[in-house]
Amino acid sequence: MSGVKSERFTFRVNGTEHTLEADGKTPLLDVLRNTLGLKGTRFGCGTEQCGACFVLIEGHALASCNMPLWAVEKKSVTTIEGLGRPEAPHPLQQAFIAEQAAQCGYCTSGMLMTAAALLERSPRPSEAEVKQALDRNLCRCGCYNRIVRAVLRAAVALEVA
Repeated sequence: MSGVKSERFTFRVNGTEHTLEADGKTPLLDVLRNTLGLKGTRFGCGTEQCGACFVLIEGHALASCNMPLWAVEKKSVTTIEGLGRPEAPHPLQQAFIAEQAAQCGYCTSGMLMTAAALLERSPRPSEAEVKQALDRNLCRCGCYNRIVRAVLRAAVALEVA
């Protein structure tokens, strides 16, 4: 590839520091999925409109599909793989299972990351706050009511923990 300038970028993903040589314009989503092998973050629309690709960057739910690699230099990124583990799921993941808040599952990782950011800044959100926070995430299966219930359930579980 002539004309593509490769640079060195260091950032933390799910608690592990990574240093990569890449074009700074490379989308974070491509690096997560194709370089680091973290397949939980999904490509949806590619225009930051659906939420399928949301990850936490410094605790904020942001689209990774168009986030250039240079923008996460020296920052912390959390993907769905870093939210919980199969043997110790995050309370949000437990609540999504309990409320059957996923059908096809395509939007689920983005929904979970958005909900995690919400609960971090507002540990006891109202139903209206949950709906407002999730407004940027699309679910084509129409599981919104279950998803909202799951986030509210997780808020209670986190409060008790």
